[in-house]
Amino acid sequence: MRMAFDSLSLYCYNACCADGYPCAPFNPGRQERMDILSPLGRLLHHRWLQIGMGIKRWLLLLMAGITAISFGMAYILRDIYLAWALSPTAYYLTLQFLPRPIRLVFLAALGLGLVILAIYKLSHSLLAAFIHPGQEDIAEVVYRYRQRGRGPKVVAIGGGTGLAVLLRGLKAYTSNLTAIVTVADDGGSSGQLRRELGVLPPGDIRNCLAALADDESLLTQLFQYRFSQGAGLDGHAFGNLFIVAMAGVTGDFDRAILESSRVLAVQGRILPSTLDRVTLGADLREEAGQLGRIEGESQISLARLPIERVFLEPHGVRAYPEAIRAILDADLICIGPGSLYTSVLPNLLVEDITRVLRAARAPRIYICNVATQLGETEGYDLGDHLAALWAHGTRNCFTHVLANDNLTVPVPPDWPVALVSPRCPTRVGHHIVTEDLIDREKPWRHDPAKLARALMAILQGSALGPRPVPDPVNS
Repeated sequence: MRMAFDSLSLYCYNACCADGYPCAPFNPGRQERMDILSPLGRLLHHRWLQIGMGIKRWLLLLMAGITAISFGMAYILRDIYLAWALSPTAYYLTLQFLPRPIRLVFLAALGLGLVILAIYKLSHSLLAAFIHPGQEDIAEVVYRYRQRGRGPKVVAIGGGTGLAVLLRGLKAYTSNLTAIVTVADDGGSSGQLRRELGVLPPGDIRNCLAALADDESLLTQLFQYRFSQGAGLDGHAFGNLFIVAMAGVTGDFDRAILESSRVLAVQGRILPSTLDRVTLGADLREEAGQLGRIEGESQISLARLPIERVFLEPHGVRAYPEAIRAILDADLICIGPGSLYTSVLPNLLVEDITRVLRAARAPRIYICNVATQLGETEGYDLGDHLAALWAHGTRNCFTHVLANDNLTVPVPPDWPVALVSPRCPTRVGHHIVTEDLIDREKPWRHDPAKLARALMAILQGSALGPRPVPDPVNS
């Protein structure tokens, strides 16, 4: 029966194209040619009746219900026909002058046509409030929603712009995304709000909300808007103020993130690694060879000194329970990309996070940055990144390492940083995967599409050779 519905939908779609109907997704803002086949063609659009859309089962149930009602009415009419003497008018109204096979075909075709027309008009009336001129076909929206909802459960751990780039690529494959974000930021707008209001820093969370939003709408741009003047507003991002205000309304920070996600129609969840107020500190190698200590995430990279280690104050903070559950339930876990010492490691310094990473069964992939960072990783190659991670107690937290191997992309001559070489010790205990991951327009960042495709390939279990990587569900 399902094959019959698929064949019927394909036939109707091809017939519409051959008869002059556009094969592109329906555009409500464009005048369409309307005739008796138009509702049928749109209802039986090839997207609507594809496997996994959750439409055919209900259409079959509807047809079964109508058939049951028809049988009941037929029994009643049969009794009336046998018991009563009908007038000549009833003779013609009931098509008694036609042979029974012709009557059957005519009434079945008429009933099917009326049902299709009713379903089309009903759905159009119900969705009219949500469809605007120029908006894409609702079938495409439902198709993407269904396909992404069946995607793998992916957890991304990090912070800063690197995590936002990763999420922007992954959301083309799945909506089952969980971002676990560092809360050690103390600079800029986030740091000021943290100091003055005692809230967790909202900046990295705001970036993740914007990256996971359903589209780059005006509301998303508003969320990222940063005030450039005004007493008390200069330097603040509107999204930061919104999240803090939402925390005041709802009473807690995690509820504020959830409600903000609903406002932006976010595909996935954003969770803090901990709800405790933490400060990131670092031991730096000074010119005389001695160690100096500095506190504050924003001060570490400004010092421009080699970093020996970073740490959290207070020590032994508790992980956010939802973050622990997300890691244990994940199909794929990504650590990075992002600033090594100030975005990635602050999450891994939460002992509960590293403990549950070692226990997780999903592939755990460390994504190395494509470029070094001033004040943190100058002169680092892939091996240096891994050595820094191991020095902070993260051995056995990863099963794979993903790095960029395209070092030929042109970079500005006055570039203060360098591309990270994929050089690495031969025995590191991880599967090393290298690919072209660089964004040619912004060579200091990953390309979201390339990065997400490489991660899906690793998840498929074939990092080398031909890989059966699924196509993204385009936005």
